[in-house]
Amino acid sequence: MQDSNFKRHRRLRNSTAMRALVRETQLSTDDLIYPIFVVEGDNIKKEVSSMPGVFQVSLDNLTSEMHELVQLGIRSVLLFGVPKQKDEQGSQAYCETGIVQQALRKIKQEVPELITVADTCLCEYTSHGHCGVIEDGDVNNDASLQLMVETAVSQAKAGADIIAPSNMMDGFVASIRKGLDEAGYSNIPIMSYAVKYASSFYGPFRDAAESTPQFGDRKTYQMDPANRLEALREAESDMEEGADFLIVKPALAYLDIMREVKDRFNAPLVAYNVSGEYSMVKAAAQNGWINEKELVLEKLTSMKRAGADLIVTYFAKDAAKWLNE
Repeated sequence: MQDSNFKRHRRLRNSTAMRALVRETQLSTDDLIYPIFVVEGDNIKKEVSSMPGVFQVSLDNLTSEMHELVQLGIRSVLLFGVPKQKDEQGSQAYCETGIVQQALRKIKQEVPELITVADTCLCEYTSHGHCGVIEDGDVNNDASLQLMVETAVSQAKAGADIIAPSNMMDGFVASIRKGLDEAGYSNIPIMSYAVKYASSFYGPFRDAAESTPQFGDRKTYQMDPANRLEALREAESDMEEGADFLIVKPALAYLDIMREVKDRFNAPLVAYNVSGEYSMVKAAAQNGWINEKELVLEKLTSMKRAGADLIVTYFAKDAAKWLNE
């Protein structure tokens, strides 16, 4: 005789259809934002050595890339620029003819249905590789804010749908919000890299964006990975200053932080599935150690389950193909 004094949870797992019926977390192509690295020059589609399947692309190859995303059902892109010329002030970041500004105008003209998110930072554009103005060997917070405002306004003018400041300067959301409003772009939302840790997972990105610091590191402005409450303080400040979205970066090693931010703040939450998280999976897949499709979809789902509304991921194309099967 069977013992009936226990719960039979397996009843809701007994078939594929039943599991789909009761699934709590859904992942779709609408959730995905694809990062892309735009470079100066012609006929360039150069694979990033540490990021298999990720490319630097020139403007003449950009439209075909964007059409591919649309066909896959991906609605949003995050744009990074890699200029030929860099200087101490990162002037190409806020130049009207800068590479990101050119890319924004091209996308809006040729693939207007895409949402364009402009990464608003200086590190790809400065000769020293840091995210602001250097004074006495360190990044000067307040001196850097005006350049961030100029960058954001120039990107909005070029057609950016969303401004995404990532330099982690104190007050950057308030300064950019004020600058956008005064320039007539009060309807442009800010997707703040509110919680950005000084992480070892960023290495491959610096190959793609050519933004490795030439001295020191970014630990005086990015967050200590050991800290949890600091993340909540950062997110609270950005919300008070006018952020419309909050990003947690990296994603996979900080799912606990994502859940706390989502529970605490009433704003769309964005997970950034960063380059190191991508490259580790790609390397393992190339060695036949994992099932790439199953692992990627599992980890992206974990980010949604932790509270993410949107996911910035280099796996966006792959994930969209698998979700569309």
